[in-house]
Amino acid sequence: MLYRWFFSVLILWLVAAVAAAELNVVTTTSSMSMLAREVGGDQVKVTVLVAPNRDAHQLRAKPSMMQKVRRADLLIAIGAELEVGWLPNIIDQAGNSGIRPGRDGYFEAAAQVSLIDTGQPADRALGDLHPMGNPHVNMDPERMAIIGQALAQQMGKLDPANAANFRARADTFASAVAARMPGWRAQTKDAPGAVLYHKSADYLLQSLGVPILGFIEPMPGIPPTAKHLRRLVDNLQDQRGVILYHNYNSPNGPDFLARELGWTSHALPLEPPLQASAQDYLDLINDYVLALAAAK
Repeated sequence: MLYRWFFSVLILWLVAAVAAAELNVVTTTSSMSMLAREVGGDQVKVTVLVAPNRDAHQLRAKPSMMQKVRRADLLIAIGAELEVGWLPNIIDQAGNSGIRPGRDGYFEAAAQVSLIDTGQPADRALGDLHPMGNPHVNMDPERMAIIGQALAQQMGKLDPANAANFRARADTFASAVAARMPGWRAQTKDAPGAVLYHKSADYLLQSLGVPILGFIEPMPGIPPTAKHLRRLVDNLQDQRGVILYHNYNSPNGPDFLARELGWTSHALPLEPPLQASAQDYLDLINDYVLALAAAK
């Protein structure tokens, strides 16, 4: 009797342990970790590789990153070659075949949506170009909603018991985005436009219908020169607009343009905080909307 009782308890414990098991998810950026937590809920444990105050283009693979990826059930990248300089090496060195591209344990956000700026030449002499398209899809909430629903399907393959829950949570995120978009578009209607540091907020401005007036970088990833900044000032003199850059960009170029044009410049994060919720992400987008609207 004692043996049967012990065996029954053991079976129940094993069943409960399996039911409570979390997917170990590793993401490259905090926007992807936000989405993983929103879709996965209590069924996921999420680790992010790139701090939100770092430029995901410019990183080196570290042993600590390989350790995290080695234990992952699911690796989520933004993709479109944003992480091409370091992520492939991490995957190769991690020794985890389940998270290689093409396997169920690998998910690429940019592959789930249409991209802008596709078909550019793969020539580093022209700057940090991405022939597959602009990778900064996290700056478009509507694309993020689509990505979230695709992520729910991917998580459901790895954890079929919670597939319906993943889909429901992705739908909740999509509804939150849909509720905010009309107000954001109304706020930025007739906004004169923005000068961006890098081609990173393009998706958001395109979605809102706000003109992009120029870029502080003469070519993607190339620091601005005095000649380029002067040309921007000459082209934009007597116009209205706003200057947007990120906290890891040098403020020198934005400050120069702000002085010469009499515009306001804003240093805004490209990524939400490390442990961001959906609300934190929407608040970040709202900060961009407020900055764009203020230039009217």
